[in-house]
Amino acid sequence: MWFRSDLRVVDNTALIASSRHCNSVLAVFVSTPMQWHEHHVAPIKIDLIHRRLVVLRQQLAKLNIPLTVVEVADYEQTPQAILELVRLHNIKHVFCNKQYEWNERQRDSLTAQLLKKHKIEFSAFDDECILAPGKVLTRKEEPFKVFTPFRREWLNIYRMEMPKVMAIPAKLNRSESLDTVFSKSCNQFTYPACDSVRWPVDEEAITQRLRTFCEEKVAVYHQKRDIPAVDGTSCLSPYLSIGALSPRQCMAALLAEFPLCFDEPENGAFCWLNEIIWREFYRHLIMAWPKLSREQPFQNWTRHVVWQQSDSMLKAWQQGMTGYPIVDAAMRQLKETGWMHNRLRMITASFLTKDLLIHWQFGEQWFMSQLIDGDLASNNGGWQWAASTGTDAQPYFRVFNPTIQGERFDPDGSFIRTWVHELKDVPDKYIHQPFLWNQAESLNYPRPIVDHKSARLRAIDVFKQAKSFMNNNL
Repeated sequence: MWFRSDLRVVDNTALIASSRHCNSVLAVFVSTPMQWHEHHVAPIKIDLIHRRLVVLRQQLAKLNIPLTVVEVADYEQTPQAILELVRLHNIKHVFCNKQYEWNERQRDSLTAQLLKKHKIEFSAFDDECILAPGKVLTRKEEPFKVFTPFRREWLNIYRMEMPKVMAIPAKLNRSESLDTVFSKSCNQFTYPACDSVRWPVDEEAITQRLRTFCEEKVAVYHQKRDIPAVDGTSCLSPYLSIGALSPRQCMAALLAEFPLCFDEPENGAFCWLNEIIWREFYRHLIMAWPKLSREQPFQNWTRHVVWQQSDSMLKAWQQGMTGYPIVDAAMRQLKETGWMHNRLRMITASFLTKDLLIHWQFGEQWFMSQLIDGDLASNNGGWQWAASTGTDAQPYFRVFNPTIQGERFDPDGSFIRTWVHELKDVPDKYIHQPFLWNQAESLNYPRPIVDHKSARLRAIDVFKQAKSFMNNNL
């Protein structure tokens, strides 16, 4: 059983299939430091993975399944590493759950071909989504490009099939040949440790977080999810990103508390359901359009956008020194904790791509290098939405005003003061525009690096020119 982004024993399709297929199973996780570096995976996320592996090893041991951790540089070396392991232990069949990103698909294809040459079976299962990519299609049997009709069809199919959470496999007979498996220690990796109190990895803590959210917060999710100073979101995304929690588990917990949520689109439960379906939508997209995994925009005309190049502007954004308090507070939260509130992800992404007119790829890579919950599908989808380059994206002529966004979602500046300490004594009246305060000169805080009004007009004009160029050269 080859574990990847599915680090759990509950509701794991490939693990259950492998356990049913044979009485003796060896689990493996392949660590790929160079590949993670090339994919800008955040050290804090890698630490989360490795802490979770310690728990996973303990869980699998109770099933008489040993877990070995193999380390190779990258995906190119992975197929050979898998082959050597299965030949060493005389394994006849390799099971795994599919990953939909381009590099991962290429890795799996090469692995399957190599194993086939040595007469070793390879079985991969759809497990990462509630409804597998290719299952939610238009009437023309094509993938959806727009979210709302995708959601409508997704809900229709879900109601018919109602996928259930699968139980932990039964305890297996352990083969003596697996008792001598050598493995790199799961907890001896040189990565900065994340906050283990805020991000525990044991099964009980994760499932309790899901249960508590559904019982106590979902009902008002639609009212509180956009307020960064309030603990109104689920904070489950890190566990979904490494597969310590499955989306089916989320759906089961939601429906246990709100069985009628499908028919109540104005309530908090449907609002959170909507976010689950957005996650599915982005994964269906990267499967249908591999270019999204290869640093390309969904909207071809946006290739002609003339982006600005400014290392100083990019650095100011990364460090939270733009002079726009809500942007700076969000970026500092990200840098210090490895997490950012979803509303703030939209605000900061809009600011980089529209106010600063810096290419969305720089933002996408920075987020991946910092986020504990970073995954390609959702991160790329979110950035291309904000940059107006993706499918069903924010129209290019709608540009977030960072000051108004701050006033709307952090009206008294509570969140801003938490992260931008220089502004802790600024009166509420000026917290979103501190340079207007008569004591602004005493603050060790930068003035705005761009004027939003003029930056907005510039961005609209640049996008308009790109679209015109594309239309004139068809």
